[in-house]
Amino acid sequence: MDRLKDKVAVITGANSGIGLASAKRFASEGARVFMTGRRQRELDAAVAEVGHGAIGVQGDIASLEDLDRLYDVVAREAGRIDVLFANAGGGEFAALGDITEEHVERTFATNVKGTLFTVQKALPLLVDGASVILTGSTTASSGAAAFSVYSASKAAIRSFARNWCLDLAPRHIRVNVLVPGATSTPGLHGLSPSEEAGRSFVSAMEAQIPLGRLGSPDETAAAALFLASAESSFVNGSELFTDGGQAQI
Repeated sequence: MDRLKDKVAVITGANSGIGLASAKRFASEGARVFMTGRRQRELDAAVAEVGHGAIGVQGDIASLEDLDRLYDVVAREAGRIDVLFANAGGGEFAALGDITEEHVERTFATNVKGTLFTVQKALPLLVDGASVILTGSTTASSGAAAFSVYSASKAAIRSFARNWCLDLAPRHIRVNVLVPGATSTPGLHGLSPSEEAGRSFVSAMEAQIPLGRLGSPDETAAAALFLASAESSFVNGSELFTDGGQAQI
């Protein structure tokens, strides 16, 4: 249980879901974890749940000032980053005819700009040989009705990894994309406007997955641990799907 012993890990979007599950898993494997999320109350609860000396820094990755504040804390408390899990993101349904400028700007501000500057601003703290993990989506490689803006933002994430692994090659920093499929998280369930619509949505999703069910955050966290650890030392610029086969058929 020490695959990340003495490592320093930063996880964005760590209030709940995959980010929280990964924070718990990383901490249990010996990492010192820094967590960030937009809502202070939820972040405080998540930090308490993780334990192991985890530190929470409230902030929005779409805000460069908040990112500076996050890394100021990491620099002061730890002085380096061994694992950066750029997990924060979000999306909303909108068919082509309903997409607004605000919808595009909000989605890209978090998923694209926010992820870019999450990694860029971490560069002075990232050690040579560090692992950078970006959260992608199956929608980047397979179509989804009324989800085109989110899907495009996640296609950008895939492109980031391909390019950044070259930019960071002189420092031997690995950059990979973790691609969850339909996972039972507050973010996924929050896409539905009502409980009944939510049940229908989940049933429709499960019907598209060869394993016939949603994934759990813990299952994706196990894959994140692999990418964070030395076990994936020759994995770079890749996508690791945890989707029950959904995007593979």
